[in-house]
Amino acid sequence: MNETFRLAVVSAGTGDPSSSRLLADRLAERVTALAAERGNTVTVNVIELREIAADVSGALVSQLLTPGLRRAVEILGEADGIIASTPVYQAGPSGLFTSFFHTLDNDLLIAKPLVLAATAGTARHALVADDQMRPMFAYLRAMTAPTSLFAAPEDWSDPALIKRVERAALELTLLMESGFARAIREQSWDSYQHEYGSAGGTETGIDLDTDLMRLAAGGSAEPR
Repeated sequence: MNETFRLAVVSAGTGDPSSSRLLADRLAERVTALAAERGNTVTVNVIELREIAADVSGALVSQLLTPGLRRAVEILGEADGIIASTPVYQAGPSGLFTSFFHTLDNDLLIAKPLVLAATAGTARHALVADDQMRPMFAYLRAMTAPTSLFAAPEDWSDPALIKRVERAALELTLLMESGFARAIREQSWDSYQHEYGSAGGTETGIDLDTDLMRLAAGGSAEPR
């Protein structure tokens, strides 16, 4: 039976086009082709973070979601698979990339198949995807694929990158076809600790005028 899967591409590249978007597009094309070979269809929705950068920064301080940011959340919520691609700045994923995922509800990505992708100007940052990005998505409880992607300028013509794209595409296709994320939501959603992580705005109710909180803030246990 032919199935239609929704693939969300999150790109934090700042250029037009950007290497981060190009890497994500290359992977999305292979996922689409592999799915077609297996009798399935993939529809791709792209979230360009540079287009909603102001929305992301506003959400960080106000917890208010603009229509643009709400649309991005809807795309991720409906996705059967995700490609998350970012440039590397200062030996880490871009601030825009991490800030966007910090604005999301902690439950949005539970069990969703996801491939990590990063680009940089030097191969010295090749471990950023696995060393820094993977832990964040483990916290969000996404199902990250075993193979991550990284591309420095010299990698674009390297057959090794093509092999890694092929491997990551197959992993993501098989994970989407498995229906694991859908089964989790339908059969086991209530068993998850949905309050895990961010307080979601309830931190405003914390009593800061206690001995412990004053000490934690570097002050004296005695009230002023």
